[in-house]
Amino acid sequence: MWFRNLLIYRLAEEVITPAELEASLAKQALQGCLGLEPQSRGWVPPGIAEADLVYSYGQQILIALGTEKKLLPASVVNQLAKVRAQEMELHQGYVPGRKQMKEIKEAAYRELLSRAFAIRQRSHAWIDPVDGWFIVEGASASKADTLIEAFIKSTGIGLKRIRTNMVPTSAMTAWLSGDDPPAIFSVDSDSIFRSREDKKVSVSYVRQSPDPQEITRHVRTGKEVIRLAMTWRDRISFILDENLQLKRLTLLDIDREPAETAEEQFDSNFFLMTEELRQLLPDLVEILGGMTAD
Repeated sequence: MWFRNLLIYRLAEEVITPAELEASLAKQALQGCLGLEPQSRGWVPPGIAEADLVYSYGQQILIALGTEKKLLPASVVNQLAKVRAQEMELHQGYVPGRKQMKEIKEAAYRELLSRAFAIRQRSHAWIDPVDGWFIVEGASASKADTLIEAFIKSTGIGLKRIRTNMVPTSAMTAWLSGDDPPAIFSVDSDSIFRSREDKKVSVSYVRQSPDPQEITRHVRTGKEVIRLAMTWRDRISFILDENLQLKRLTLLDIDREPAETAEEQFDSNFFLMTEELRQLLPDLVEILGGMTAD
């Protein structure tokens, strides 16, 4: 278990036990799509064990929101509707009108939906009751919002997206313009400059760093850095973006003990991830001026 993309939140209440959380999530466990339901959501086991909705190791917690969605392409519905329309034409002797075609398509959709194949996906969240972190794994803010909404509904525990006193774009622009970040962080070669006035205008650097003259020109023409590759303590590399989201997290040269079973490997990976991120996150917040009071 290693999160590749992080959306960072804070717990409004820092005290929560796995047992209490298990009881709360069990009331909203995922149920398969029934009948004509195109999609359903609910909590699913986040780890190896299939019985528990809450995985905990030490004081750290992992949960997962599951989504079951039926696959029903519009082309398949249209194909069946066309067949049904032809059958109706033969029966009544004339082409179905617009209203009839709408009813035929709706009937075809209901007929196929009841037999459609369903797929399941999981979105994970790591909860740190000790330090108050609530971290959603994923690059999609909309999927994170869905998980957050479900968590609050199931538990009643408030969450808030973290904000720092220094805006990430200002800090990243300053670091590339000559202000060195603290020694525990290094700036890597990927970056994106975007115009403040026209969001469609941007310049990307992939596996190469802009030279000082290019940086000066970009800043003078009203561009700011919205994405920057960085490395923390030579242990984790990541992309920091304008929304304080961490992407493409990669664990660097850290020795890992081989595990004998899948369960032990999962435990080891989760422990390593949480221990590293519990150090990285405060360091990142600190170089951005600390969290805002609100």
